[in-house]
Amino acid sequence: MMTKALIIVLNAQAGQLNYVAGSLVWVEDPELAWIDGEIQDSKKDEVTIIFKSGTRVVSKSANMYPKDPKFPPNGVEDMTRLAYLHEPGVLQNLKIRYSGNKIYTYTGNILIAVNPFQRLPHLTETSTMIKYKGAAFGEQSPHPFAIASSAYRYLVAALSFLCLGLWL
Repeated sequence: MMTKALIIVLNAQAGQLNYVAGSLVWVEDPELAWIDGEIQDSKKDEVTIIFKSGTRVVSKSANMYPKDPKFPPNGVEDMTRLAYLHEPGVLQNLKIRYSGNKIYTYTGNILIAVNPFQRLPHLTETSTMIKYKGAAFGEQSPHPFAIASSAYRYLVAALSFLCLGLWL
């Protein structure tokens, strides 16, 4: 199976990006936010894109972002691992994870939570809390317990350092 690659050429004189035919992109849409498509043709600032529905549009290159052709099917736990950390990539990752009831995602050491609009009791059980207690940050899947455990360890370390400093 052949995957599409994103090819972007920087026009050094004009200081602009030129998208090459066959590249996968996200195009801004007023109703759906972002739609993914494939570039058919590119001339200066106007790019012709075809969507999965078969619809062809001509858009300005400023209204699009590159799409990662190898986006993981289950998304990623830490969005800093995405090839492109931009709005459509982040939204795609959150949508994929949300559809699997994985409502927590990291961006580095920042926890992103999406409201599940339902009860997910397994996320607040005591056994879940124990799993995160003392675990290194990022060792377990994203969760507020991981943030709390990490913050607690840093607080204890800081207090220990301060106490040692006062005794010296």
